Amino acid sequence: MLPIASVLRSDGTDGRVLLGFRTVSPDEIDLKEPVFIYDDGLPVPYFISEMTRKGSTKAICRLTGLRSLEDAEEIVGREVFAEIEMDEDDPAALEGWTVLTETGVLAGTVTGFEDIPGNLCLYVRTPAGAEALLPLHDDLVISADPSTQTLILRIPDGLL
Repeated sequence: MLPIASVLRSDGTDGRVLLGFRTVSPDEIDLKEPVFIYDDGLPVPYFISEMTRKGSTKAICRLTGLRSLEDAEEIVGREVFAEIEMDEDDPAALEGWTVLTETGVLAGTVTGFEDIPGNLCLYVRTPAGAEALLPLHDDLVISADPSTQTLILRIPDGLL
């Protein structure tokens, strides 16, 4: 799962919230699929039953299960996640993307994939010209922005 938005504030008294989208546009959200908000360390699924766009990166949404101002206020400030499928059969899907560390430091550019069973990895050409092999695991992906072709990863020490 990747973070796609943040709950910015409640909207009204009937449980609606204002979401600020980061990695996808509100138009790209599949309303038939759930989004997830973590509660006590576990991802809780919500379906977006209504969405009213507010500009290009925000939308007022009604999430299933939120019925009151108190319900909405409980999730303000939390990240919204979605299961974003990557086509693992297409090794060129992320080639050319820029990879940044979670602190914003340039790690390099994706040059290819290594499909190790159960552990998909990226080949990344570093700014110094070396090639590194980085795991592409849900726990390490902080964000992926298709519009800028930028991937932000939590890179374990010693891999670069």
